[in-house]
Amino acid sequence: MKKISTVQVFGNEIFKEQKLTIGVDLGDRWSFYCVLDEAGKIILEQKVSTTTEALKQAFAKIPRSLMALETGTHSPWVSRLLKELGHEVLVAHAQKVELISKSNRKDDRHDARTLARLARIDPELLGPVRHRSAKAQIHLTVIRARAELVRARTGLVNAARGLVKSYGERLPKCGTKQVSRELAAELSVELREVLEPLLNEIESLNERINQTGEGSRNADRSDLCSDPGRSASISPKSGCRMFSRVMPWAQGLRTEPAADAHQ
Repeated sequence: MKKISTVQVFGNEIFKEQKLTIGVDLGDRWSFYCVLDEAGKIILEQKVSTTTEALKQAFAKIPRSLMALETGTHSPWVSRLLKELGHEVLVAHAQKVELISKSNRKDDRHDARTLARLARIDPELLGPVRHRSAKAQIHLTVIRARAELVRARTGLVNAARGLVKSYGERLPKCGTKQVSRELAAELSVELREVLEPLLNEIESLNERINQTGEGSRNADRSDLCSDPGRSASISPKSGCRMFSRVMPWAQGLRTEPAADAHQ
């Protein structure tokens, strides 16, 4: 393994007129990469911080290369960054690279070598996928964030109703969108005091859900469906099916998940 100082001094000579293949094993804080020359010989292995600046510093000066990485939390933005730096990027389906997923040897450096060697031999062995664009990804993130708010609201509403029932009382029936402090008006004084924080939080969640609903209306369905691929491989058809499940929330319609209904 070459030292960092050696790479900095002789980097241009190491990579000069080489057709390089690079495997990158992405980690949450640190990543490992392995550089192969045209003959498949390892000419550099290095550890790099999984940050924009560190990756730019590591790969900006390397000539256009074929780079392989696995799908994961960081693969969407890292793949976009590497393409911006001029590299050809293959994003491997993590579950299809059996030499890594089924390997008993859990070693980041070994995984980086495996990715580089498979990309060099036959890129199709990686089961490459295509990530969504940054625009499509942020639209989908808005939709998923709203879904989490709805899920949190459901839990609080169910908790409030369950607590009241245990005292032989009941909250009036209504949809979750209508739950507010006024709903506890007919309860005993003690229960109203206990439930006030829960009902306040539900009101706040209703406001935030409405606000995120405004943002998710701007999501472009064609963009999300036409650019399949996320942290795992999905086909255009399955991508549209997934989108259709969340569209009622994104469009601010009355439809809510089955769990988020009145009791």
